[in-house]
Amino acid sequence: MIRVMGMTRDHQVLTDLPLERIKDGQFVWTWVDLDAPTSEEAEVLASFFHFHPLAIEDCLHVLQRPKMDYYDDFQFLVLHAIDENTLNTVEVDLFIGDDCLVSFHQQRLDEMDEAWNSMLKRAHDRKVWVHGPYSAAYMVIDSLVDHYFPCVYGIEDELDELESKGSRESVEQLMNQVFDLRSRLLKLRRTIVPMRDLMYRILNSQHVQGDKEPRAYYSDIYDHLLKLSEMIDADREMTADLRDSYISLNSNRMNGIMKTLTVITTVFMPLTLIAGIYGMNFVDMPELKWKYGYFAVLGLMAGLSGWMILWFSKRGWFK
Repeated sequence: MIRVMGMTRDHQVLTDLPLERIKDGQFVWTWVDLDAPTSEEAEVLASFFHFHPLAIEDCLHVLQRPKMDYYDDFQFLVLHAIDENTLNTVEVDLFIGDDCLVSFHQQRLDEMDEAWNSMLKRAHDRKVWVHGPYSAAYMVIDSLVDHYFPCVYGIEDELDELESKGSRESVEQLMNQVFDLRSRLLKLRRTIVPMRDLMYRILNSQHVQGDKEPRAYYSDIYDHLLKLSEMIDADREMTADLRDSYISLNSNRMNGIMKTLTVITTVFMPLTLIAGIYGMNFVDMPELKWKYGYFAVLGLMAGLSGWMILWFSKRGWFK
């Protein structure tokens, strides 16, 4: 689908325009959004707009790293949206000219719809009207970044829940959840950090904005990305601490089990020795003919076991 928005010289916003009308001189600037276009619709990038072949190639061959390229009459941005369910990235490409913004994405995105509707509401604002394509590009980027926050907040909620239920689940289950969270955080980091670097480049570029007004808006997006990257780093550190804690807890449990087994084995070793001696079946063993021999040996075993347990307790083996 190709949708077109145009701002006329008398500050009227027109939508659902034929693509050919954007060049009739009636509009101060226009926004053309290629929303999950067919191959025939994607051809307009070359046949109608005459964009550079390298930029068109980057649009059609996903996924590119977030970047910004300069051409003679437009700037080309590669951005990333995030699927909140899978955390997979979706590429969004922007062609920013002096009087036109062209956005291209190969699947439908709520972020783009929000930016489109926001532009319709604010298009009459003089600041938005003056800066035109750069204002629309800002709304697109801002909408993409705003949708990063629920993904990060969701992982933080899971971390808090995981930290609180540490004693109610097995260490193996907890470790699996920790490694799953670390994997998802790594996915987010691979998207957010390149976007942060891109915004830093935009802020320090004279090609995208020439005065302080757009710079302030892009600086706000950069601050959001900086906050997100810091949150992700903090969450990764927390998962590392949880992982180390669970490993230590598991080692402590194993040490407790080994201590218990060692005590049991140590107590039964002399008892096994006594039983082995009297189980050798020699003929000349005086104790075998003694009337109270059986009870005496049992008493010896019980007394020896009690003494050993008492001795281990005094040495702190059961603490």
